[in-house]
Amino acid sequence: MNATVRRTTLRWSLLGAGAAAGSHLLPAASWLPPVRRLLPGLSGRGAAGHVALTFDDGPSPPGTAAVRDALAGLGVRATFFVLGRELARNPDLGRELAAAGHEIAVHGWDHGYLLGRGRRRVRDELAHTRDLIGETCGTTPRWFRPAFGVLTGPAVCAAHELGLRPVLWTAWGKDWTATATADSVVRRLEPGLVGGATLLLHDVVPGPVTAAALPRLAALAAERALTLGPLGEHGVPS
Repeated sequence: MNATVRRTTLRWSLLGAGAAAGSHLLPAASWLPPVRRLLPGLSGRGAAGHVALTFDDGPSPPGTAAVRDALAGLGVRATFFVLGRELARNPDLGRELAAAGHEIAVHGWDHGYLLGRGRRRVRDELAHTRDLIGETCGTTPRWFRPAFGVLTGPAVCAAHELGLRPVLWTAWGKDWTATATADSVVRRLEPGLVGGATLLLHDVVPGPVTAAALPRLAALAAERALTLGPLGEHGVPS
């Protein structure tokens, strides 16, 4: 192989590697707030009078049960992005959420980053979780939210093939932090509690932090003439 051929081969190899990396890294920027603001459909921006209430990482006792009971007391339904691994461990909780009218969505099989996972593995994990939701909860999920909000090219393609719509959030309560309290969660979410917002909370954090914040969030929403509910009623644009 002469020098010209070697240089040409190396150039195309580098371009190919760059494209492969870009298919992971460019969508991965989706978790950054400026990127989400530019993509209202992906961030979950919905109808002006509605706020989507979403929970990640469950189902797992006692957190999911506490959130479920708090929502029942408020007469509010929400969307729960479940991990397939946790649903397999706690099928009764999943069934109870669905029976109470909550929407069950896909958060992946585990809570690992999707970066570096190939398309086949990602598709198999999403399909496994989607099918488990159908078998356990009797519902067909519509939404997909990747762990940490980090999308990849393979995840976008796999979600499309499986009929899942990726959606992230417009505001979060940081209720997973060690120092979080009901007060801190409400303070964090209050500026983003506006029409069309999608709120991110968690139903597996230690203690009653998230559940304790929900009545105050519901009261704030009522003061602002906003309706809390699941993503399915949120009017997210295509």
